[in-house]
Amino acid sequence: MSRILIIEDEEAIADLEKDYLELSGFEVAIKYEGEEGLQTALSEEFDLIVLDLMLPGMDGFEICKHIREEKNIPIIMVSAKKDDIDKIRGLGLGADDYMTKPFSPSELVARVKAHMARYDRLVGSTQKNNDIIEIRGIRIDKTARRVIVDGVEKAFTGKEFDLLTFLADHPNHVYTKEELFREIWDMDSIGDIATVTVHIKKIREKIEYDSAKPQYIETIWGVGYRFKV
Repeated sequence: MSRILIIEDEEAIADLEKDYLELSGFEVAIKYEGEEGLQTALSEEFDLIVLDLMLPGMDGFEICKHIREEKNIPIIMVSAKKDDIDKIRGLGLGADDYMTKPFSPSELVARVKAHMARYDRLVGSTQKNNDIIEIRGIRIDKTARRVIVDGVEKAFTGKEFDLLTFLADHPNHVYTKEELFREIWDMDSIGDIATVTVHIKKIREKIEYDSAKPQYIETIWGVGYRFKV
């Protein structure tokens, strides 16, 4: 089910939009303040955001700007302000659409569906052939060399990514340090295999809730490591 975030300070309007969207099969969350809405938009995964312009704490322009710096999902900006300058500014900051209040909830639903369909086509055309590994909250895009942990992208060095991907590609298989060194660094075990331990430690810091008690990459004492599924 597609998730939509509504950031709107007028509860009656937000609730009406939510009702119509839920009747159309969407899962909807509402935030009534700007800063809280921004935090939710950045920390959780949504398929589209309906963003009011005039909000307490932080206005829609600022929120749109911050979201666009992190995410590329559709944003529909709504406002009672009818001036063209506001529409131009909103669209210039990255909003995909601008709706002037009052508007029909049915029109909002229609625009939501249209933008999501367009976004799916664009994303599908560029990512449909990507090689993806998804395991318990971790998404590894082997084609784009990106790692997403619980909805947050993490930065990995080349060898960290290669090592994580190799282990995730062979779940529950135990590898010695020598085998991993040979596979990832393409060198015989006469090299400095301590680098494997260092890289495992760095990977754990990025993907584990508690790197001291790893849930993904386990140490098999006296043998090596495995990616647990």
